[in-house]
Amino acid sequence: MPDVARIHSTAIVEKDCEVADDAAIGPYAIIRKGTVIGPRTAVDAHVLLENTTIGADCRIDFGAAIGGPPQDQRYSGEATRVVIGDRNVIREYVTIHRATGEGNATRVGDDNMLMAATHLGHNCEVGNGVMISTLSGMSGHTIIEDKVIIGGMVGSHQKVRVGKLAMVSGLSKMSQDVPPYSLVDGKPARVVGPNLVGLRRAGADGETRKALQKAFRLLYRSGIEYPRALERVASELGSFPEVSYLVEFLKRVRDGRVGRQQEVVH
Repeated sequence: MPDVARIHSTAIVEKDCEVADDAAIGPYAIIRKGTVIGPRTAVDAHVLLENTTIGADCRIDFGAAIGGPPQDQRYSGEATRVVIGDRNVIREYVTIHRATGEGNATRVGDDNMLMAATHLGHNCEVGNGVMISTLSGMSGHTIIEDKVIIGGMVGSHQKVRVGKLAMVSGLSKMSQDVPPYSLVDGKPARVVGPNLVGLRRAGADGETRKALQKAFRLLYRSGIEYPRALERVASELGSFPEVSYLVEFLKRVRDGRVGRQQEVVH
């Protein structure tokens, strides 16, 4: 256990928890059964943690509730967890529910920011370097790949997958899988072009960005039948790893093709 000076006198830490020596627990926090808190992680006032593992150098702000039972009628009390990596910022009143299914976990990777009052449902998986903005809610089994940005007040259907380096505009409704490297907007969310700003910030070179621009034009603006457009993208631009990944992602889209839009920003 950490130095008692790092655990506020009003906090409750149950005996079967593991708290690193240099972690800090704020006033009136409740750390329940099975919780593991890593080095230099700071837990603010009135936070509730249970059945959760948190890595190093994380910040859990006021009122967050992590590891509570899933909002899933199939859940029958089986042992499940929330597993959170390193260097995450989890802001005020965030809720993250543990998984359904014996031994399963809701997972958050490294270097993410979950802004105030965001929600991750049971069995969600969040990669690395993700930002989820205020009041956005991810339904159960949603998968968010690396370096995704999700705007405020976005909602996802269950089992949606958001591809890496995608950007979802605020107030959007994600009812289908979101392609990697895309910018999507609307209700339902539709592709409006490649996320060129995100690609540039991530270090993608000019040739890669041009290849992805051409790929998105063929897929979402050309009017070519979708399967044929996908074949052309693969044959003409598949030498770029990012385009190859885009093609493979789209081949496994779960609810048919991702929606098109008449005018594509490019």
